[in-house]
Amino acid sequence: MVTRKHPATAGRLGPLERSEAWERLGADTFDLVIIGGGVVGVGTALDAATRGLRVALVEARDLASGTSSRSSKLFHGGLRYLEQLEFGLVREALRERELMLTRLAPHLVKPVPFLYPLTRRVWERPYTAAGLLMYDTMGGARSVPGQKHLTRAGALRLVPALKPSALVGGIRYYDAQADDARHTMMVGRTAAHYGAVVRSSTQVVGFLREADRISGVRVRDVEDGRETSVRAHAVINATGVWTDELQRLSGSRGRFRVRASKGVHIVVPRDRIVSESGLILRTEKSVLFVIPWRNHWIVGTTDTDWNLDLAHPAATRSDIDYILTHVNTVLATPLTHDDIEGVYAGLRPLLAGESESTSKLSREHAVARVAPGLVAIAGGKYTTYRVMGADAVDAAAVDLPGRIQASITDKVPLVGADGYHALVNQADQLASRYGLHPYRVRHLLDRYGSLVHEVLESADPELLKPVPGAPDYLQVEVVYAASHEGALHLEDVLTRRTRISIEYPHRGVTCALPVARLMARVHGWDEERVAHEVSVYTARVDAERASQAEPDDPAADAVRSSAPEARPEIVEPIS
Repeated sequence: MVTRKHPATAGRLGPLERSEAWERLGADTFDLVIIGGGVVGVGTALDAATRGLRVALVEARDLASGTSSRSSKLFHGGLRYLEQLEFGLVREALRERELMLTRLAPHLVKPVPFLYPLTRRVWERPYTAAGLLMYDTMGGARSVPGQKHLTRAGALRLVPALKPSALVGGIRYYDAQADDARHTMMVGRTAAHYGAVVRSSTQVVGFLREADRISGVRVRDVEDGRETSVRAHAVINATGVWTDELQRLSGSRGRFRVRASKGVHIVVPRDRIVSESGLILRTEKSVLFVIPWRNHWIVGTTDTDWNLDLAHPAATRSDIDYILTHVNTVLATPLTHDDIEGVYAGLRPLLAGESESTSKLSREHAVARVAPGLVAIAGGKYTTYRVMGADAVDAAAVDLPGRIQASITDKVPLVGADGYHALVNQADQLASRYGLHPYRVRHLLDRYGSLVHEVLESADPELLKPVPGAPDYLQVEVVYAASHEGALHLEDVLTRRTRISIEYPHRGVTCALPVARLMARVHGWDEERVAHEVSVYTARVDAERASQAEPDDPAADAVRSSAPEARPEIVEPIS
């Protein structure tokens, strides 16, 4: 039965809800248990809950702690997939982008312009224009402007940072972007809003069986080591790059294999690249994006095989040099290592194919009922998470009692979407009401949407001040992350609920102590626990910095993996 909570607590993931969720996991029988709190997992939970199913989702670490917080932060059709003739994937992705921009998440997903520099005379413009026309007519130009052709002079006016010799003209087109970690968390909160049990720091350590079928999972609270059994009619493995690991744990033979491809991005200040638009650049392997990100640019990505620690992929010096080398081929003022404020590395879960080149592995997704009661879903791309979730629930239907309803998530806005546009028009009044600058209110609206009242109404004047050392964020946002958004550790706030870890040169170390003390208000930490959280986070940042000076993956992995885990009772490996 679909249940809606009182709007004041819609989808809240706080300490009380966490405690209640543990009791329900051990006591209830669910239709579906979903493993994995990335965007596909939470999207599957939302799909199932809005079909009227009893749903539980468990995540070993934090929501979006893996791939779903380390993407290029784009909702895009995948322009380069047109060249690979993957028309179905592009059309599907563009439809999803349109839904996000207009109906499902307008508070989180925004249009963003890109310049495609042309480097060849005569043939490249009509060739690229034809591809972009197809992009637009497949759905790309409904809620964003269509392509615009520019001379070299026009392109240089749009992006003065480019070398004049780097292009002969350009075409501007639009895609969309979002803070992936925040979006994933909001999908998870929306699933909880519609009745799903959503619990992080809850690791699957075994599978339950009845005769020849999977009948649930054994889970471990990785904060305190407690374990319980969760009974379900079916289990969905939505763990991305951990798919094969969970497959082995279940004792079932997989229908497909997942390979991890590492993608590294760097973050530089906005003034280092003078431009009114993002850039998309061709490389010998793939494409390189320069993406506007508030007061910064995100530049990436790499695309290399990764066979080491899945939880903590490490960027190397050579990864960073690769990005700098390629972007500097077109910039009049080259970027240097000293310009870099943040670096992050993520793993794409690609369906293993015959090609040795990871950039050529399929971005299509696959769903399989790998054993009675167990479905696995993998592959795909962030943009198409909603379709993947619906496909996973459809595949699990054979193990569920009775007939299930059709997917309706194309009609279900995420929490914070309802009323967002009206609040944008009222930003000045809201600013006056809460004693904030209108630009600050608009920033909050683009992070919380109509939940902004919930964020601000309980804040005392002190909490409406900026976070020390990270003035883009208010102190109340830290408290809210702990009380409503499921943040259990310092790294959850500094890395995912905010982006302090990549937006400031100190990478969060400067503000670690005040942020931990703000979280302590919600979680009841004493000074010893506050100091421990700061120590663990600082060690993580030190390890990441050191790994980024190493020449290759094994050396970088050894350094990064030496940092302590924030979640003390996590089991690795689980197979």
